[in-house]
Amino acid sequence: MIDLSQLRLNPEAYQDACDKKRIKLSIKEFLELDTRYRALTTSSERLRAEQNICNKDIPKLSGEAKQDKLAAMKELAVRLKEEQAQLKELEEEWRKQQLLIPSIPLECVPLGKDDSENVEIRAWGAIPSFSFNPLDHIELGSKLGLLDFERGVKIAGARNYFLLGDGARLQHAVLQFAKDFVCSRDFTLVEPPHLVRYEAMSGTGYFPGGEEQAYHLDLRDDETYLIGTSEVSVCAMYMNEVVENDKLPFRLAGYSPCYRREAGTYGKDTQGLYRIHQFYKVEQVVICQADVELSAKIHAEILGNSEALLQALELPYRVVDVCTGDMGRGQVYKNDIEAWMPG
Repeated sequence: MIDLSQLRLNPEAYQDACDKKRIKLSIKEFLELDTRYRALTTSSERLRAEQNICNKDIPKLSGEAKQDKLAAMKELAVRLKEEQAQLKELEEEWRKQQLLIPSIPLECVPLGKDDSENVEIRAWGAIPSFSFNPLDHIELGSKLGLLDFERGVKIAGARNYFLLGDGARLQHAVLQFAKDFVCSRDFTLVEPPHLVRYEAMSGTGYFPGGEEQAYHLDLRDDETYLIGTSEVSVCAMYMNEVVENDKLPFRLAGYSPCYRREAGTYGKDTQGLYRIHQFYKVEQVVICQADVELSAKIHAEILGNSEALLQALELPYRVVDVCTGDMGRGQVYKNDIEAWMPG
């Protein structure tokens, strides 16, 4: 959630952030809502203060004066009830709108509409040449008996699969390697809950706006969602707690299965192990002091860890600066690492 005092001082910068990130939101309309909310809050507080004064005065009065004061109290109570009902409705929309306001991207972030306009900043590794046409992972995995897509779809629908034999062992080996690798760099391994409440999703910036991609449990557990990344659980570990600065930063390596509906992605990467509903991931999370320079330093650190991991696996890759149109609402700077694949 952004700092509203900064928004009120510099609304143009936040509208510019909306436009660059292709987020359809009017900062002017939010500020009008903000003005109404604050005015109604002040009015309700004033009525409550008047009500408290009346409560103190009534025992001291008698006769007609007491009756007049009681009548005034009754009128105050009606007005206060009406205003509080309005305030409750207004506050709900006010809080929801706040969560939709994006952070301002850094000046170094390239302008662009989507991932096609991300900018490569470096590459590592030599792309191998082949004297034959290499099989992609679907053909190779099926031929070697490592993958079974047909039966995965049969029992669970599209974008599901079975990993078999050495395919399952390979996945576990790579994940174990990743866990050991980041933990050797002073990260603490965390296996978090896979189910979280709405406030964990909203507190980490996934809601509102990401509800279509999340699996929501049924009415018996209406406030509960399956995580799409361990980042949600791990970032929310210290929710509603005050942590002393001298204990920070916390370097945490979240490990979990991830569940994503992939709604709205029909026709995109439908073949193979891309945009699937369930997968495992090792996530680097650092909780640190609210300091711009320190944040940039730690960002570079975790990017370096990711690159070192791919280099250890001898996978050619490139690093891109993610453009404004491909960034998340809360992000101010972002890199993606894209590994080369022969298929």
